[in-house]
Amino acid sequence: MLGWELPPHNSGGLGVACYHLAKALALKGTTIDFVVPYSAPHENIDFMTIHNATRLSPLERYGMGAYDSNFLMDKYDAEELGDLKDIRSVQRHYSRYIERHIEKNRPQYDAIHAHDWLTMEAGIRAKQLTDAPLVVHVHSTEYDRSGGGYGNPIAREIEYQGLIMADRIIAVSEVTKGIIISQYGIPADKIEVVYNAIDPNSLNDGYEYDRRTYTYLESLKSEGYTIISAVTRFTIQKGLTNLIEAVAKASEKYDRLALLLAGDGEQRNELIRLASEHGISDKIFFTGFVRGKQWRDAYRVSDIFVLSSVSEPFGLTALEAAHHDTALILTRSSGVAEVLHSIFTYDFWDVDRLADQIVGIATSNALQSSLKTNVLREYARISWHDVAEQLVTMYQRQRVEQIA
Repeated sequence: MLGWELPPHNSGGLGVACYHLAKALALKGTTIDFVVPYSAPHENIDFMTIHNATRLSPLERYGMGAYDSNFLMDKYDAEELGDLKDIRSVQRHYSRYIERHIEKNRPQYDAIHAHDWLTMEAGIRAKQLTDAPLVVHVHSTEYDRSGGGYGNPIAREIEYQGLIMADRIIAVSEVTKGIIISQYGIPADKIEVVYNAIDPNSLNDGYEYDRRTYTYLESLKSEGYTIISAVTRFTIQKGLTNLIEAVAKASEKYDRLALLLAGDGEQRNELIRLASEHGISDKIFFTGFVRGKQWRDAYRVSDIFVLSSVSEPFGLTALEAAHHDTALILTRSSGVAEVLHSIFTYDFWDVDRLADQIVGIATSNALQSSLKTNVLREYARISWHDVAEQLVTMYQRQRVEQIA
């Protein structure tokens, strides 16, 4: 299994999905070698063998640019650093590590499972060296990451090659399957939809909500305010400019609203400026990137969670929000909206509809309570155990076809 991150060294939902997927597979007896492109401890992972493809720390890896990065020069001299200077060089080191591992150990793999474009080149090379079937797992595409555009041509080309060379493709939603077909010309019968899930037990770990984390928001709630939240990266893909505009429109109809934006990204300053232009700077609160208790408290303080993405292959944050007792509003272009029904949905560009939905939930305690209760029942039926069942069946089928 080839991935780019695992908890606690993850920057988003990809690492979380890989962790729970691999754990569910291991519980079914699957032996897993999982390769990551950095060196760091994973004390809570004892169900698979983790391999470190480079000596970079997770923070060093995250700080790299796509094509060039000079910040490592302050830590390493040129000879010591070699060509390990940017994301493309990390990918090359990652592929070379895979080659050395296979040539040295001669493992008998039943499947090569590569997650997203960053590992697809290594997946192709592993397939060549082992003759095992290549399963490419698409959690997001460059089309998604660019907000519905062409995006980075190198990333897009690597995705295309990976999708072409894959024996089987996993899409995390029908939305993503449609994008793979329309944007990359891949036949529909090569793609299987496998939805992400959530592990309630991992969230039932003794956590207790701390009202002191967001004290000011709690004081606003005591005065009758409704807290809206988004826990996300601040990128064009996430549609946050539309969310701020919708909150501004909603505030014209119902004043007791506040928006909590938990996360960070290149759009941060733009969002702060936009809030000022709409005259709602006093209603929007930026936490920065949060982990652990602050991250969970951001969900728990919220009454309404909005997933405003222009294109969202799945959206694990919606399931996490449901677990923490929030009403959900999701864009129709999010994959998680295919498995949840007790939600409000809208087109990402329709700020008027989103504003009306926010006001409707904020002004009706009965509606808000009903949405929270019903979506909680729905999300509880989604299981990583079922995901593992699908994957084991897929591995076995592809291996039989490969041999035949």
